[in-house]
Amino acid sequence: MIEMLRKKSASDILKIVLSAFSLAFLIGALCSPDLSEMFSGLGRIVSKPSLLTKDYFFNEIGSVSGCFLNVALVGLVCNLMTWLPGATASGGTVAAYMLTVGFSFFGINILNIWPFILGTFLYSLVKRQPFAKNVNMAMFCTALAPLVSEVLFRYPLGPEEAHGVTLLGVVLALVIGIVVGFSMPALCAHAQNFHKGFDLYNAGPAAGFLCLMIFAIMYKAIGNEAPAIAATLGEGSKAVCNVLAIVCFVLCIALGILLGGGKGYGKLLLDSGHKADFAAKYGIGATVINFGVYGLFILAYYNLIGATFTGPTFGVVWCMLAFCAAGATPLNVLPILIGYWVGSLFGANAINAQAIVVGACFASGLAPVSGVYGPIAGIVAGVLHYCLVTSVPAIHGGFNLYNGGFTSGLVAFVLVPVLESFFKPMKEWGKKS
Repeated sequence: MIEMLRKKSASDILKIVLSAFSLAFLIGALCSPDLSEMFSGLGRIVSKPSLLTKDYFFNEIGSVSGCFLNVALVGLVCNLMTWLPGATASGGTVAAYMLTVGFSFFGINILNIWPFILGTFLYSLVKRQPFAKNVNMAMFCTALAPLVSEVLFRYPLGPEEAHGVTLLGVVLALVIGIVVGFSMPALCAHAQNFHKGFDLYNAGPAAGFLCLMIFAIMYKAIGNEAPAIAATLGEGSKAVCNVLAIVCFVLCIALGILLGGGKGYGKLLLDSGHKADFAAKYGIGATVINFGVYGLFILAYYNLIGATFTGPTFGVVWCMLAFCAAGATPLNVLPILIGYWVGSLFGANAINAQAIVVGACFASGLAPVSGVYGPIAGIVAGVLHYCLVTSVPAIHGGFNLYNGGFTSGLVAFVLVPVLESFFKPMKEWGKKS
């Protein structure tokens, strides 16, 4: 079987690995302690607003088994799109898939993704492109999934009121999906100019600014009262989350070694992560090893700081994996996490507070800062992200799931020009001016 895998292209191997993750989530659902709540929990998940931050593990909103089933179903939809004829999997596909399934623990569900897929499909028709070419974008567009749930179940009533699905809600959901589907490709294409590749979550700034405008139109401009941004959290499921994650990550390491990635992984670890495609540079084997090593690194960090394994915190583990094929490694992310720890020493929020745990994970998008300019720059980037991340949701109403990536873009926008003006990249250290 390994020989068969070795004969496949890097694209096909990535598709197989991502499909295996969806299967793992389904197994997680079937092995959850509240298995009898699986379908009722899924029903609660899809029938409620999903504004930041709603814990799909929490019984009032979903259930552990229902949440894992939701993740598996959303993952399956993503997998099916990647297997469309003509679709090629790359580091960008890994990012899109991991972000989508990661947020399926809090914010994305099997109902609210469809308007965005439709919007991207219509965009493909208008641009006369095959939909397979825009599969990644269809997944990135789900960053604004809470907006669809909001109009389906609550808007334009008050923030404490709710209604059943109405014709107006369906129409608004479709309009939002189409607007986002047509806007995100152009915005993402220009986002690189905004942060110069130093925010791995390239869709974060795009989704953030787009959501800011839609939120202002839907609420601020017409005087409609916006729902409060408040976390609804359960106690989590530490044992289930640790076991599932450890098994997945160890299997990734084993597969990567069998694919011959052991020799190239040392070089991958030393990569700056700036505008990188690890599969192309170091081979698919080393890239798959990074899935596992980076995943265990994140898991160790969680357990070290005493994080609770709620839907949001566990979901963000998978979101962090988004760029393990395109820029993120344990070495260039470690300074960012140290920066968060430094920020917590002086800030109001503890290092293991839910918002800070989630924020730190998305601050990993600034990994190229430490990779290019060194660990001190990475620590500074982490501190700045810590200071901003809890304030940014107010400007988009909490409807942008890529809040942490948006924050990383803002930090990069301010920090990178200063670094470029006054400091040399590490590769130039020691050279005379």
